[in-house]
Amino acid sequence: MTEEDFVASALRNPVNTAILDMLRVTTLPDAWIVAGCLTQTVWNVRTGRPVDHGINDYDIFYFDPDTSWDAEDAVIRRMASCLDRIDAKVEVRNQARVHLWYPTKHGRPYPAVTRSTDGIDRFLTVNTQVGIRPASGGYEVYAPKGLDDIGQMIVRPNYTANFSVTNYTAKAARWKALWPEITVIAPEE
Repeated sequence: MTEEDFVASALRNPVNTAILDMLRVTTLPDAWIVAGCLTQTVWNVRTGRPVDHGINDYDIFYFDPDTSWDAEDAVIRRMASCLDRIDAKVEVRNQARVHLWYPTKHGRPYPAVTRSTDGIDRFLTVNTQVGIRPASGGYEVYAPKGLDDIGQMIVRPNYTANFSVTNYTAKAARWKALWPEITVIAPEE
């Protein structure tokens, strides 16, 4: 799958487009729309389903060195106000803060990161290791392991410090029920 095909498919979902339009006009630092909402939109386009089929939420990553909850909460509220016309759950997370709450919430290590793409690198599956952000004249795509798994509808583990077989298996099972066409690669125990 080419970058152009990926972006064209992802932009067929009006929620993805609205979020990217909002990111283009805000000053949110190092901001990306990421993960499942992109991959799953592409799957829906490829399988002829409604573009929002199976999408639980839309994730925005940004990176601000202010790791206070108050600062992140202010951004979450500001983005919610900017996106109030969107009928979808949008989650906004400062990647500079994730290491503060992730181990308690998920019981797995999560070393601090230095930019938003570091968070994308740590996604549970290779096919969700993707982000799009506005760039001059179009969009920038970040996909450290390429777009082939998205285009071929393959779900494969991304073994990072925060990888969990239990979480991977649950996520893959949910996706397989929604998109029976996907191929799920079993995780190593």
